[in-house]
This record gives sequence, C-alpha cells and structure tokens, in this order.
Amino acid sequence: MVHSRRGFSLVELLVVIAIIGLMVGLLLPAVQSAREAGRRTACTNNLRQLGIALHHFHDHAGAFPAGWRGGSSAAEEPEYDLPGWGWGARLLPQIESGALHDRIDFTKPVFDAEGGDVHREVRETLLAAFRCPSDLPGPTEQAGVFEVGHDDGHDEHDHAEEPEDGHHLGHPVDGGELSTVCRAAKSNYVGVFGWSRSIEHQPAAGDGLFFRNSRISFRHITDGASKTLMLGERGSRLGGSVWSGVIHDAEAARARIVGVGDHAPNAGDHFDDFSSRHPGGSVFLRADTSTLFLTDAVDEDVLHSLCTRAGGEAVPGEP
Repeated sequence: MVHSRRGFSLVELLVVIAIIGLMVGLLLPAVQSAREAGRRTACTNNLRQLGIALHHFHDHAGAFPAGWRGGSSAAEEPEYDLPGWGWGARLLPQIESGALHDRIDFTKPVFDAEGGDVHREVRETLLAAFRCPSDLPGPTEQAGVFEVGHDDGHDEHDHAEEPEDGHHLGHPVDGGELSTVCRAAKSNYVGVFGWSRSIEHQPAAGDGLFFRNSRISFRHITDGASKTLMLGERGSRLGGSVWSGVIHDAEAARARIVGVGDHAPNAGDHFDDFSSRHPGGSVFLRADTSTLFLTDAVDEDVLHSLCTRAGGEAVPGEP
C-alpha cells in the first residue's frame, strides 16, 4: 500500500504567514505601549525621589538649594555665574552620592580650563537619578556623556529656525557649527526658573523656585506647594542638560539646569522649554513632591500659573 504525505500547500503557507504578520502587527503597539508605561513610571519615580531629596535638604538648610551659585551681583554677565554649581550637585548626599559630593570644591568652577579642569571626572559622572529612560541620545551624546557646545554669542531665545514648511525647530545647543567647551553627563530634569522672566537677562530674578543664588523656602511659596512646579523634564533632542551646574562659556549655560514654562511642553521652539520623549507630554514635580503629567496641549495660562511660586494666579482645576 502506498501512503501519501500531505503537506502545506503554498496558499495555506501564505495564509499562515499573513495571520502571524497580522498578530505581530496587533501585538507590537501593545508591547511598545507597555514598555513606555514602564519607562514613564521609572521617570516619575526619579522625580519623586528628587523631590524627597529636596525636602530633606530644605529640612537641614531651611531653604531649597540655589538654582546655581554665582557672584553677588544680579547682573546678566556670565562671569557672575561662577562658580556655577547647581541644585543637583547640592543634592548628592541626599541621593546616596555623598562620596561624589565630597570630591567637589564648591569654590572652584564646574569647568575651568585654565585651572586644570579639576572637576572633569565629577562633571562626567552619570547619575541614574537624573536620567529618564525614555530619552534618546542628543546630537553629541555617547553613553550619557555629551560634548557641550560653545557659546556663539547669541541669545538662545533668538535661535528658532523656521524651515520652508513653517514648522519651528529649536536651535541645537550642541554639535553642528558649535565648537566644544567640555564634556558633561546629562540630566533630564531641570529646576523651574518660572515663566515671565528671562534666564539670559534676569538670571537672579526668576519667579519660580530656582535661579541664581536663590534661597526659596516654603514660606515663599504662597501659591501653595501643590500648585507650584519644582522640577520638570527636558529631552535631549536639541542638546544636553546637566546635573552639575552652569558651565562657563557654554551655549545656553543657565538653561541647562533650569527651564522656563512660557511654552507648553514639546512646543519645539527653544532649548530652555520643558520637553520629553514620552508620547503626548512631560512629567513634572510639584513642590509637595507629588508628580503631574502635563500634556503638550496644556493651556499655557495654567502652565504659567504652576511655574510661579507667588503669582497669585488661580489655577482653573487640575490640568
């Protein structure tokens, strides 16, 4: 007796392949969404831990750390930003990085080429607490460390480029035609400078919680801690933000550690705005250590009111 073997016909094989392809097409977005949900949760936890660290610092010092430390003058000239160590550097003991904190001479600049750059290893140290897992590498970034662009003498707010399609693209602050000042480890979290004042022209007069030589305590937050933003996200598409502080001679040096809430997240116009790689918005930290996801479509009046510590504005409901 002859036994015949029955195999798949070409049509059947193509149908199976089509079904598998369809299933993969349906499952892939769900898998990507689940992964992003996990990354966003990790980002939110990072901000919450930084908020707790800021509260611990406040308990010991009687105020939150300064946005960055500089000279006593309120002038806008960059030399008054020295030595420049920012709020993130002051938090190191509170985020289990006390040994790194002890290596910093806070009387010397974050970057000083003429002084031997004694803080190079400190400045290039990656800290997981300051990194959002959803962020992608910036223009010059490699393994979380990037080449900081040199100041080209222009106001960062004047740098928006407008292509032929009329869509604004922010001016990169690293790479391109900009030379390199130094290297630094990135941060995805910046302090809230406010919204109505200019970082470039009024660096010591922010209406938020962090600016040059700021010493803001809870008694200054008359709008209420639950209605005042303390930290927000900054993506790396246009260049790197830092945890260390103001890097002398860098492009957008002050904006690398603080942000301005004059535009909705991911508006794409300026480096000093808040932004992220999360779909649809960015995560923020309130002064009471609670977190808030603000969408890209948030009403700018609401954002403005949340970015001031004592503006007296009425926040119209939860954004």
